[in-house]
Amino acid sequence: MSDTSDLFGDLPAAAPQPAESKPARKEPAARRPADSALAPAASSSYSAADIEVLEGLEPVRRRPGMYVGGTDINALHHLFAEVIDNSMDEAIAGHASRIEVHLGEDGYVTVTDNGRGIPVDSHPKLPHLSALEVIMTTLHAGGKFDSKAYETSGGLHGVGVSVVNALSDDLIVEVALDQKLYRQSYSRGKSVTALETVGRVSNRRGTAIRFHPDPEIFGPTLKFSADRLFRMTRAKGYLFAGVEIRWSCDESLAGGEVPAKATFHFPGGLRDYMERRLEGETRIVDDIFAGKAGRPGSHGAVEWAVSWYLGDGYVQSYCNTVPTRDGGTHEAGLRAAILRGLKAYADLVGNKRASILTSEDVLAHCGAMLSVFIREPEFVGQTKDKLASGEATRIVDTAIRDAFDHWLTASPTQATKLLDWAVERAEDRLRRRKEKEIDRKTATRKLRLPGKLADCSQSAAQGAEIFIVEGDSAGGSAKQARNRATQAVLPLRGKILNVAGASRDKLAANQLIADLIQALGCGTRDRYREDDLRYDKVIIMTDADVDGAHIASLLMTFFFQEMPGLIDGGHLYLALPPLYRITQGAKTLYAMNDAHKDALIASEFTGRGKIEVTRFKGLGEMPHAHLKETTMNPASRTLLQVRVVDDRRETAHSVDRLMGNKPEARFEFIQERAAFVTDVDV
Repeated sequence: MSDTSDLFGDLPAAAPQPAESKPARKEPAARRPADSALAPAASSSYSAADIEVLEGLEPVRRRPGMYVGGTDINALHHLFAEVIDNSMDEAIAGHASRIEVHLGEDGYVTVTDNGRGIPVDSHPKLPHLSALEVIMTTLHAGGKFDSKAYETSGGLHGVGVSVVNALSDDLIVEVALDQKLYRQSYSRGKSVTALETVGRVSNRRGTAIRFHPDPEIFGPTLKFSADRLFRMTRAKGYLFAGVEIRWSCDESLAGGEVPAKATFHFPGGLRDYMERRLEGETRIVDDIFAGKAGRPGSHGAVEWAVSWYLGDGYVQSYCNTVPTRDGGTHEAGLRAAILRGLKAYADLVGNKRASILTSEDVLAHCGAMLSVFIREPEFVGQTKDKLASGEATRIVDTAIRDAFDHWLTASPTQATKLLDWAVERAEDRLRRRKEKEIDRKTATRKLRLPGKLADCSQSAAQGAEIFIVEGDSAGGSAKQARNRATQAVLPLRGKILNVAGASRDKLAANQLIADLIQALGCGTRDRYREDDLRYDKVIIMTDADVDGAHIASLLMTFFFQEMPGLIDGGHLYLALPPLYRITQGAKTLYAMNDAHKDALIASEFTGRGKIEVTRFKGLGEMPHAHLKETTMNPASRTLLQVRVVDDRRETAHSVDRLMGNKPEARFEFIQERAAFVTDVDV
């Protein structure tokens, strides 16, 4: 046998045993309540003969959900997790430096490590069986019940690999130990061959497990996902820098992000993972908060990587390299350390607004990776989706707290940026809570609308319109000109708040904005709900002058920032009231501006008779009949629909320059476009 780096490089691959042709096991039908008229009475006898004793691994096959969480695709991949976790335990204990994973087209998965190898000598309590067969065929048999063989490990109960054996129709174990190679085959939890000595091997050691999930349990169509196995394998490389993991799969399974061969070794650990995952993302702060505490793999060791970016937040946590997708006590320690650290920094710089912060505010758009190693951890359930060890909170909190304090004070600029961002999230949360309380109140009593609102009589949003007008005078004319069945009018007193330069406190305290939000009923920002919008068209109707244009700009800024969904849904419009009324005898036309007026006089009116030109001072001065005819009647009016036609980020940048609280940005914008101005209203 040649001396290659692969443990079983020259050995012929064991041929997979064909699955027995048996019908799928059916679950018993649900029983109906006993009915003496429909079913015979149950037997009243109950004796020792009714007590069933399940032996070996039969409990696993009867109730796989208790051990792997079910028989679905997640449970199928949990089998692989159990096997590779054992190899990772060897690596963390310092006995293995390499793990190999291979996925075959035939559905077999092989996991190989160069660790110590599963013992093959006779077990002291069961001398007729090897330790290997005891481990593979007996529940709660293993070397991880104390800390002698492993200081920390993912395996705890001696259940994992025996469960894989029970739920596989073919499983082959090969062990290289003391320069000898041993092999034994199993099927559905039972050995089908005796432990055999294959031959001598030199300078090699370790364990290889090759298995095929049982179609009787998982069904004939369920198969391993190459993409999912690849990602699970790669994740192990990030979690422990001291191991090299080699991935391979048959060429027919490669494609997309899954290569036929790959090697994973990440000296930077979780920081390397975070850098790769955040490629192309817009970060709130540039630096990643990452670090390590304790000797890797030892009790109390912690590694973390945290970054804030403009995307959906997530926390991926691990205990002894086992993924804990439902979180647990170690995540609680992370959240507590980050929140306390940011609040402490706020006290240091005198930011009193940070008192309202919660961990959700800080971690809302945060990507976090956390790995902790604990001796004899406690998990919720065999699938280990959630960590329950109380000491994990203290270990993580202690490790991260001081490191986070130093990270913040080392870069005041990014720390202040992070703090301001988190405070803004907290203010958003309080505003949403206030809106929710209003919604809850209105759910139990009649909707309370703003007193200035003259609502339409129809209750359906389809076909309904609301006109937002400036001032009570214009509101009075609009109320007389409207169609009461479908048109509502909301007068606003004075100019609305410029939301682009306003704080959350000012926004929440502004009565005009509160009335507008309440009238529309659809909420703002993240709480915007299209189905709750009370009107099909929201029409901004202001005077045809500079002041009117300014008010319209303020309203459009409000909708762009606070209700972007309203614009995206095509609900926002601008009314176009005329500036002039031109009359000659019985003929009357309306002009939008001076140029339009001159063009109409030159083209539409003859030289006979006096031409009377009336300039409207504002909507409030316009007779309601004229307002109805020119601006509010759907049959004769003209509306402009407000749309975002350019890239939203570029539009947001332009809005910020023009409407923000930096006058120098507006001045620069005007300078850049001064050459294109053709008409200035002073």
